[in-house]
Parts: sequence; C-alpha cells; structure tokens
Amino acid sequence: MSTSLPLVFDAPKRATPPRHLADLDPADRKAAIQELGLPAFRADQLARHYFGRLTADVEQMTDLPAAARAQLTTLLPPLVQTVKEQVCDDGQTRKTLWKGHDGTLAEMVLMGYPDRATVCISSQAGCGMACPFCATGQGGLQRNLSTGEIVDQVRQAAKAAQEGALGPDKRLSNIVFMGMGEPLANYKRVVAALRRITEPAPNGFGISPRGITVSTVGLVPAIDKLAQEGLPVTLAISLHTPDDELRDTLVPVNNRWKVGEVLDAGRRYAQTTGRRVSIEYALIRDVNDQPWRADLLGKVLRRHLGTKRVHVNLIPLNPTPGSEWDASPKPVEREFVRRVEAQGVSCTVRDTRGQEIDAACGQLAAANRT
Repeated sequence: MSTSLPLVFDAPKRATPPRHLADLDPADRKAAIQELGLPAFRADQLARHYFGRLTADVEQMTDLPAAARAQLTTLLPPLVQTVKEQVCDDGQTRKTLWKGHDGTLAEMVLMGYPDRATVCISSQAGCGMACPFCATGQGGLQRNLSTGEIVDQVRQAAKAAQEGALGPDKRLSNIVFMGMGEPLANYKRVVAALRRITEPAPNGFGISPRGITVSTVGLVPAIDKLAQEGLPVTLAISLHTPDDELRDTLVPVNNRWKVGEVLDAGRRYAQTTGRRVSIEYALIRDVNDQPWRADLLGKVLRRHLGTKRVHVNLIPLNPTPGSEWDASPKPVEREFVRRVEAQGVSCTVRDTRGQEIDAACGQLAAANRT
C-alpha cells in the first residue's frame, strides 16, 4: 500500500493569473485605482459591488461613470470560468468544473442543507500530498491558486445561492477548504483569501470565521502560524489513522511530522483560538477500521487534545477510479464510532454527498469528462 508520487510542497512555477480586486487589501485597492487615474473612493465603490452585491460585471455598476467602468475592467478580469456543471441529490449538490486563465482545471462543490448552504472550495489545482486513497492527491500538483481565484469561487457560490440555485431562502454561510489541494501549502494566498471572506463589506463578504473550516494533512509549522493570524476558523486535521506505521503510507507527510506532533499542534491551535479541532478520518475497509485502531484513536486524542477540544468526523471512503479500497461495512462503522465515544471523544459520521458525480470527499480530480 504505497504511493509512487513524491510529496510536493512548492508548487511548479506557472504564469500567475492577472491581478484582481480580490488579490488586493483595501490600501492596495486604492493605490491600484489611483494608478488608473481615478479618485481613491472608486475603490470603495468597486469593492461594494464585488463583495456586497456579488457582481463582477462592471457594466452592471451603473452608479459608476461609463468612462470609469471601462478602466475598472482591468481590476475584475475573468478568473474562474465555468467549464461544466453537474447536479445531484435533488439539486442540492452542484459541482462546478472551472478553468483558470492558463487552462488549469479545478473544482468546487456547492451543497444545500435545511439550515445552510456550504461551498467546498479548492486552494490548489491538484495536490502535492500524494495520499494514495484520494483522487486529487494521485493527480499530482499543477499549481497554487491565486487569492483572487480562491475568493471568486466563494463569490460565485454565494451568488448562485442568492439566485436560488439551491431553492429559496438559502444564503451561503459555510465555507470549507476541502476541495482540491492542501490549503496550508498555499499559505499566504489562503490566509489573504480568509481575510477577504471574513472582513465586512466593502472589504470582504462578511462571513463569520466560525462558518469556515480549513483542512490540512498536518503541516505543523503552518498550523502554528495560522493560530497567530487572528482568524478563529475551524481547523480540520486529515488524520485517517492514529498510528505512525500506517499513517506513513496513507498520509505520506507523516514521514515528516508524526501523529503526536500533528495533534500537539492541533492542541496549541485550539488553545490559542478557542476553536475545537475536527479530526477527519476516512474509514477504509480492512485498512484502518479495526476495533483496536478506534480504541487507540480515542486514547491518543484524549492524551494530546483532551476531550473538549476535539471532534472526530468519520468519512465513509468514497470510491475513486482504479482504487483497490472500499468503504467499511455499516456495522464496522457503528462499532468504530462506539469505541471512540467510549474514550470520551465525540464522533459522528459525515453525510456523504455527491458520490454519483464524483463530488464527494477524495473524489475531486478536475477531469473534463463529457
């Protein structure tokens, strides 16, 4: 059970996307506007349209003079262009394959629930973490996404929800960085995107940090750095097994930072931010679903994080093309939950969405299949 792909932390050098409003903080926006020969207050107007009204078409910004609109198009270049959309779960799961300026493909998934709308966004095109049970990881890393590309996924999802894509009265409130890529390997751009997402209009979308989850396979220095950013988002650690011997293979980054180191970083994050850490665990038949592993998982989490700072999110393994592995049987899944909870650690099973359109966890591969 080994992977032939190497770990890749530094993305290949590619042509960067054109500068976009969402790449810039408020001060830089004003400077960019003034470079165009326009008064600085136009930056505020443009940002209110983009972040507040979810509009990226300057021709719809009729409160701006026509001459100014023509100039401002340079700050709103198309970044995330839809190639294909697929829908399932009675219209409540919508996967979008999109293309960047250079033809790079990535995916996002918009999901509707009775009480919320959630978008799962990508932070990289592909992934360099090489986890063998994940279609994204096995596809390798193409490049990092820009801040603007990350943010515009959120804008497009929010606009789709606002316009009724998931039915009436659904507003985007939750964002999970669980699409393509390892978010903390694209640290600078992801943190900038988090600021745009959480800052109130006109500087951002004004979405609560408590509705945002950032997933990581366990890049310990980046976890510690994120804890100091003043962004109390939920940290999700993709653990998948509590023992180093198996995790070295299932999650190759474990060869650099072991289970105990990763969980200790999670504890420091929880202590600093006041946010409970989520432990993601893809349950794989006859691989990591043994009763003794459930017992060990509960024990190591209690030892490193305590019972109040952690929650286990079990994920039935989603099938991927050519994979030799499958999800655990339901009785095994229930016993696993029971044993983790017996250690005093809360544990739930994630609702599986989007399997039939390859939109579930671990299935995103940005394959342009017609």
